[in-house]
Amino acid sequence: MTLLNLPIDNTWTLFLDRDGVINKKIDGDYVRNLKMFEWIEGSKEAIAILSKHFGKIIVVTNQQGIGKGFMTQGELEIIHSFMNSEIEKDGGKIDAIYFSPYLKEEDNIMRKPGIGMPLKAKQDFPEIDFFKSIMVGDSISDMEMADALRLQKVWIGENKILDIAPSLHCTDLLKFAKIISANY
Repeated sequence: MTLLNLPIDNTWTLFLDRDGVINKKIDGDYVRNLKMFEWIEGSKEAIAILSKHFGKIIVVTNQQGIGKGFMTQGELEIIHSFMNSEIEKDGGKIDAIYFSPYLKEEDNIMRKPGIGMPLKAKQDFPEIDFFKSIMVGDSISDMEMADALRLQKVWIGENKILDIAPSLHCTDLLKFAKIISANY
């Protein structure tokens, strides 16, 4: 069954990565403060569209810049507060944001591809059903996490990586939102 054949409605959950999906990634660095946060064009509009189709929208994001000491949890919370308020102004909603401050070398379950963040989301929102969930991301770790929980996978990016076999490939979040809107 392909993604577009699924009965997506407000009982479904959408998990979103942050860097590379909602805001621009900084190659070789981290979005360490609000000045460094830059929206990907159309991402706020996309979340507004997607908010009409999904019951929950949850952000799951690795933030090892905290673990490396490049930023504090407080600085991250300022970024997320700003992001949430701007999304709400544009008619969208994010129900929760989970982040992992752990270093890759720590191999912590809370760091993608570990499944700790979605499990925490399910603990906080028991109505989440992983069989009725989609992960949208731009990294292999996003797709591996989705595979571990059997979530539908949407790959965001210019290049489609064949060995991850996503349910859908879109160049950006707005294109994904328009596909969902046109089909549901």
